[in-house]
Amino acid sequence: MPLRKWIDSANNAIEGILHAAKTQRHVRYHLYSASAVIIISFLLGLTRTEFLLISILVLIVILAEMLNSAVENLVDLLSPDIREKARIAKDIAAGAVLISAFGAAVGGYIILLPYIERTIASGIRIARHTGEEVAIVSLVIVLILVVLTKARFGKGHPLRGGLPSGHAALAFSIWISVTFISGNPIVSILAFVAASLIAQSRVAVRVHTPWEVVLGGLVGALTTFLLFQIFS
Repeated sequence: MPLRKWIDSANNAIEGILHAAKTQRHVRYHLYSASAVIIISFLLGLTRTEFLLISILVLIVILAEMLNSAVENLVDLLSPDIREKARIAKDIAAGAVLISAFGAAVGGYIILLPYIERTIASGIRIARHTGEEVAIVSLVIVLILVVLTKARFGKGHPLRGGLPSGHAALAFSIWISVTFISGNPIVSILAFVAASLIAQSRVAVRVHTPWEVVLGGLVGALTTFLLFQIFS
């Protein structure tokens, strides 16, 4: 079925992301940096356009690092012996990462400098954001945390087990966002029931253990709650 094929393809793609995060420390560094940059940008109150540009720069660096990792693995597979052309291929791929990182650093400096100067002059003021903006950023941060945690502790396929449950993390993140944005207890209860059913289904089909689901739910809910308390 087309849906089954799409899910399998998505599973393989996420598996690649987790493998890169687990085996390549630079990928993990970039994910940590991405989280920090997103939070700092949110804290300083960048405009939507500036925040979009920062996000694109971060994505370019992560993509370049992952492509570099793919090239290194491919070269090692095709040329297990030490060869000059193999070294050159790896060096070029690494150079692409360096260029993207340098460009991101320059772009980030240009965008963030006025905000940093303002903070130094007048002190730290936490920018406020709409509930929808906080909800989107929360999902991104939760996803990064799930990837990093799965890379450290996860086993098996990313969509078929592993610590923590990504489905539960995202479901309970959405529950907290719905609660803050709607301000309606009934809507919040319905969102909680839906999140609980999603989490319970992962245990029912034996994809996750109860502990993995509970941890995923806590990661999603607590992270999102904290971000709403800070920025909403």
